[in-house]
Amino acid sequence: MMLDTVTETQAYDLQVQIFKVLTHPARLAILEILRDGEHCVCHMEAYLGFRQAYISQQLAVLRDAGLVQDRRDGWNIFYRVADVRVYEVFDAVRRITGQGEPVVKQPKLPCYCPKCSDQTGMDSK
Repeated sequence: MMLDTVTETQAYDLQVQIFKVLTHPARLAILEILRDGEHCVCHMEAYLGFRQAYISQQLAVLRDAGLVQDRRDGWNIFYRVADVRVYEVFDAVRRITGQGEPVVKQPKLPCYCPKCSDQTGMDSK
């Protein structure tokens, strides 16, 4: 009888792994930044104020879990959400907790990536 229970609960292992990945505030913030499309690490640095190495570490966890994908464009690597349905989960949790919009709204630092330079007219480094 116990063996059947273990086998039945193993069906939840993949879901548990995704929830574990989502229990980190920096990863949630990164995913919120990616809500409006792809961004490079330097862009996430500007918004979050974390070091590039730390953001890259969190992105690796998200990528390994299949939540984000990346593409290289010259020196820059751009990240995007692999499946936008993850935001349905985010929005449901916000409703459950009574929280409003995410707090990641404005960059703390300037971003000089090609994407931001094109949008703001800033010169790239």
